[in-house]
Amino acid sequence: MAISFAHASATAKKRARIEIIPLIDVIFFLLATFVLFTLSLNQSGGLAVRLPASGTGKPRDTKGAVTLTVTADGAVAWDKTPVPLDDFILRLQAWKQTEADPHVLINGDEKARFSQVRYVVDEVRKAGITKINLETRVRSAN
Repeated sequence: MAISFAHASATAKKRARIEIIPLIDVIFFLLATFVLFTLSLNQSGGLAVRLPASGTGKPRDTKGAVTLTVTADGAVAWDKTPVPLDDFILRLQAWKQTEADPHVLINGDEKARFSQVRYVVDEVRKAGITKINLETRVRSAN
């Protein structure tokens, strides 16, 4: 009695295979693209406010800088932390002592009163910091 195995293997159904290697390649490509895109964003270090428009802005250097935000209601924030005015002045003086080349980015809401922004600029200058940048958004070409 001879049994033939050739016939049994020819009639067996082939199982579908999902190739995972190309899928992993695509996922890593998307991850790398997302990471590089995220790193290229130039985000503000301050609170979210509506910046005033300007047609003559330049790119800013955020290295070694602190962002001071003046909100529409006149509150002041150190980077993303709201601070009382007394604490703001103390932080500014302490930061000036610890930073070799300090500069400040002022991130003021377009509805903030000019006197509030002027007060922040005056206190920064009183602390001995001369590098001050006002953050703006690009004005549309209407």
